[in-house]
Amino acid sequence: MEAVPPRIRAYLACAVLGALLCLLPLPLTLARTPWWAVVLLAAVYACCEQPARRWSAGPFYPVLLAAAFLLPAPAAALVPLPGALLTRAGQPPEAARRTWRAARLALAVWAAARTHWALGGRDAVVGSDFPYALVPAGAAVAAFCLVLAALDAGFRALAAEAPRVPRSRRAPARRARRERCTRSLAPIAVHGLAGLMMAVLWRSPYGPVAALLVLLPMCVSWWAYAQYHRERAAHRATIRALVQAVDIKDGYTRGHSERVGQASVLIARELGMDEERVEVLRFAGILHDVGKLGVPTRLLRKDGPLTPEERAVIELHPEYGHEMVRGISFLGEARSAILHHHERLDGSGYPYGLAGGQIPECARVVAVADAFDAMTSTRSYRRSRPVGAALAELERCAGTQFDPRVVTALALALDRHGWHPAVTADDGTPPPGPRPAPGPGAPASPPGRREARR
Repeated sequence: MEAVPPRIRAYLACAVLGALLCLLPLPLTLARTPWWAVVLLAAVYACCEQPARRWSAGPFYPVLLAAAFLLPAPAAALVPLPGALLTRAGQPPEAARRTWRAARLALAVWAAARTHWALGGRDAVVGSDFPYALVPAGAAVAAFCLVLAALDAGFRALAAEAPRVPRSRRAPARRARRERCTRSLAPIAVHGLAGLMMAVLWRSPYGPVAALLVLLPMCVSWWAYAQYHRERAAHRATIRALVQAVDIKDGYTRGHSERVGQASVLIARELGMDEERVEVLRFAGILHDVGKLGVPTRLLRKDGPLTPEERAVIELHPEYGHEMVRGISFLGEARSAILHHHERLDGSGYPYGLAGGQIPECARVVAVADAFDAMTSTRSYRRSRPVGAALAELERCAGTQFDPRVVTALALALDRHGWHPAVTADDGTPPPGPRPAPGPGAPASPPGRREARR
């Protein structure tokens, strides 16, 4: 516990105290509840929790929700404790993470069981009263989700107050709670249906054995999702390795790719793209400069202005990047964004001089995100521009260099969400002396001497 900050330790202690209060009536409850049911459900959950951690498949809640539908609240709150306390957390501090997991699940299951009981759900389950049984079950699932979201949001809000977290990355607790609840409600609702099926079969003449059979198809789909999750993790690792290689080669733009990916996501969502395309745009933004791996390092780090021959070599980096990623099928249209993100609307860009609608939409998005981050990032040779000044420059170049629709989308997204990059630029001071003329890849009034190389 010595590695846990005091405020987090106090929050954890409050959660544990709340869980213990939920368990206080347990002796009286167990006198009226079959103890073997509690033990069986706790054992099944513990057995499910082990592969969940090993497969990185996310939490598996059907057993916990079935306990909330079948047992009184104190007994139901006991079910997650063995699995949560005995399963390795995988990250230090181990004891604190296990204790936190056990306390939050106990509180969430207790809230779900109390809600279900208060709405007469137990009688509906015993009598297999459909569709009325769905009402208390749905309310219990909502309570379960809300308690988890509230506890996690409070934890994140306290963690964001730690000195090592930049102020720009701190999220209000209310927004964090809303995001957590929205993201987790749909999968928890599916788990709730499985838990309700378990509870109904448990109370039926077929008994607990039939109820446990419900877990088989859930486990199969859960395992399939875990494989999908692993595949996507491998994709992200591939992209991360490429980006790290670019950052090492061109240290002046370290973190630039991640921020361009984040800005591309903001634009794509403002344009109403579906989540699949948003993910593709994120990949495109992150990998847009991967072709710099084929450019000599001395050109990327040259202090003075580029000669025409050197600029011609720099302008090959979109084609180098396209060649590097053309065999990575999951990138989809991100590959064309990598190739065309330096094209201009008036046809004066590179590498092919495309104009207007000839430029793929994804490339127009990445071009705006790229220029925006280039202007708002602090580098070792100059300070960043304010967001408002960068937007004004983009609007001035809209219609000639940038797509006005994309520029407007970025402005609206920033007005709605602000700009809080997950990876911030390195601090630095502007260099003395005059700045060279802009290169063909920069806005008409570039923010610094290296924007021709971005």
